[in-house]
Amino acid sequence: MIASGGRPIIHAIYNAIVDPNDTVLYPIPSWNNNHYCHLTDAQRIEVQTTAEEGFMPSAKSLAPYLKDVVLLALCSPLNPTGTTFRRAELEKICDLVIEENKRRAGKSKPLYVLFDQMYWMLMADGIEHFNPLSIRPDMKPYTLFVDGISKSFAATGVRVGWGMGPAEVIGKMKSIIGHIGAWAPKAEQVATAHFLNDEVGVNTFLNELKLKINSRFDKLYTGIEAMRAEGFPIQIIKPEGAIYLSVQISILGKKDKQGKLIESTADITQFLLEEAQLALVPFTAFGCASGTDWYRISIGTLNEDDIPELLAKLKHALSQLN
Repeated sequence: MIASGGRPIIHAIYNAIVDPNDTVLYPIPSWNNNHYCHLTDAQRIEVQTTAEEGFMPSAKSLAPYLKDVVLLALCSPLNPTGTTFRRAELEKICDLVIEENKRRAGKSKPLYVLFDQMYWMLMADGIEHFNPLSIRPDMKPYTLFVDGISKSFAATGVRVGWGMGPAEVIGKMKSIIGHIGAWAPKAEQVATAHFLNDEVGVNTFLNELKLKINSRFDKLYTGIEAMRAEGFPIQIIKPEGAIYLSVQISILGKKDKQGKLIESTADITQFLLEEAQLALVPFTAFGCASGTDWYRISIGTLNEDDIPELLAKLKHALSQLN
């Protein structure tokens, strides 16, 4: 199914599968699942992930809740963290879903997986993308994909996204999309189809884009790691995909140069904006509890030449803390 970007696809998946008071399961941080639950009057179970896990959910963390849910929402590479599923862990999650659906067969609504892979063509060097069907073909009846051109081809203004999944669910999603008028414009659909069939053109564009992304990743990662090695209260997770980096700025309890105590996520955000001229999105915007000191760095509009100055300003700001 073709639609005007990824959002209508996700909206249609939720509305096709989730009835009022049904329960949706997803890890946090995650992008907007809380809002889609609100829009469909769904109950939600949020599983907090950790930096040690790369902020990706484990089969162990999800297993206790699968019997109670109708939709499991997953994303890889993940917005906001830029981290990805390893094959072994995704296999375990798929096996749990398959077993749960065998248990439900003929008795209750299936357990579906919403798999958002909007950034899968933007994997970091040496990282491989895996999806449920690529490793467990038996997931075909239960998996609904979200994909599109906006991120992988730096084309956020060209609203062409697509969903793939079981025919009976996609059919209902088409009706939903039709009633809200969220089709991609025909001219953009035709142009996208022509471009995607040009294998040389696609690979040429992606190779150049990934070189630029990886260069920015490397400069930010190396610079922040150097600051950490000097003793600054900061750490960063090595980038794996998408256009995001996860950075922890551990300055809760410290005082700025005016003597003001930094005691909340909002205080960290304001400090970074005022003292380092750095606008970062806290993980509270992605479902994490207030008090988190983890942030998303997006390199989507970041000029590579500006990175040394950015790092210098951040270092100077942190050096003034008591």
